[in-house]
Amino acid sequence: MRIVRRLLLGLATSVVAVGLVVPAMTPAHAATLVEVTNFGNNPGGMRMHVYVPDNRPANPAIVVAMHGCGGNGPGFYSGSEFASLADRYGYIVIYPSAMQQAGFGNCFDVWSDAAKRRGGGSDPVSIMSMINYVQQQYRGDPNRVYATGSSSGGMMTNHMLAVYPDVFKAGAAFMGVPYNCFANAADYPPWSSQCTGGNMNRTPQQWGDAVRQQAYPGYTGPRPRVQLWHGTADTLVPYSLLQEAVEQWTNVFGLSQTPTSSDTPQPNWNRRRFADSSGTVQVEAYSIQGAGHSLPSSGMAAAAITFLGLTNPSPTTAPPTTAPPTTAPPTTAPPTTAPPTTAPPTTAPPTTAPPTTPPPSGACRVTATLNAWNSGLTANYRITNSGTSPVNGWSLVFTLPSGQTITSGWNATYSPSSGQVTARNMSYNASIPVNGSVDIGFQATHTGNTARPTAFALNGASCTVA
Repeated sequence: MRIVRRLLLGLATSVVAVGLVVPAMTPAHAATLVEVTNFGNNPGGMRMHVYVPDNRPANPAIVVAMHGCGGNGPGFYSGSEFASLADRYGYIVIYPSAMQQAGFGNCFDVWSDAAKRRGGGSDPVSIMSMINYVQQQYRGDPNRVYATGSSSGGMMTNHMLAVYPDVFKAGAAFMGVPYNCFANAADYPPWSSQCTGGNMNRTPQQWGDAVRQQAYPGYTGPRPRVQLWHGTADTLVPYSLLQEAVEQWTNVFGLSQTPTSSDTPQPNWNRRRFADSSGTVQVEAYSIQGAGHSLPSSGMAAAAITFLGLTNPSPTTAPPTTAPPTTAPPTTAPPTTAPPTTAPPTTAPPTTAPPTTPPPSGACRVTATLNAWNSGLTANYRITNSGTSPVNGWSLVFTLPSGQTITSGWNATYSPSSGQVTARNMSYNASIPVNGSVDIGFQATHTGNTARPTAFALNGASCTVA
């Protein structure tokens, strides 16, 4: 089914996901995000963080929550509502950090041949090792494993559901693309991608065949239910790809392209549901009117976990535990089993930063990388502390060339959006050790001038520009 791509109103805007305030039981010890190392087979070279609520069932559900390009697990933990909802509903959240570099940096591999097939390697196998670790360490329920994510993480959500249909019960993908949309790594950056170029159009049969014939050939078991979210004004990952994903999954389930119901559960949230003959909704698609590349926003994580079936946990709770060991317990090896253009991830709301430590002049270095197309561009800045003392809390000041306006950013807050801009640290990257670096970036519109800033100042001190 060919969908005519609507006129989109400028480049996408990533917004901060507002934390949802939900009632929760008061734990004996406050749960925290913990990094786990040596969690098992890790061909993707990924990092793993896990959030284990103090009050949870004896066999808790597992949610894998994945960030967008340029982000990381701690950033998605801080900037989304999945952890606060876990405190209420008792599921464990795994926050993987991607390490693959494809245009934006730190994107989940959904493009390589290895990643596209079960047991092939790369990021999917690393994520499976994380799931296996949580099942072993916390008695996670193998029958209640779920995936969700934003942008690159949304792409990886669709990807994991296709490659590991016997592992995942359901998934919720925000601003993703269908499985096997990207031909290879060269097709991933937004300015050169056929997948996200706005003209991707395959038949439902072609999309479905990719899942059946390439991801896990010969698999005939049950498939995970799928929820899909997209903003109608998303230009980075075009809104038209929502329909392509709908066609893929309805074909996989053998469902009609005509929804069995449609409604507006909240203003500007248009929902289509595709149910099977028993009335079970297997595919659910949300079109968010007027939204750019900015999902999930407030309340959407709650709708996602409701669809996943996580709002009725077992009343049996496990006692609070101490932080997990950073080395995997001696268990059998994780299963040898076996993602964008992606948009910058949503980032955590700004928090009060620690007192800033100004570096001496010349004690910082900024490496700037810029990619431009038509009327848009992305900029990535690596800030390196080349001084002799750590930086605790930082602000980076630079002047955008005339005609450039920031529309979204990651790993920092940006104000104002044009002219002389100040980028300030997030809660999770406030410290820069000696010889250490932090990576930040943004997406912007331009009117023809795609130059980069000529000067940067970190906490008032001039930096070397590389």
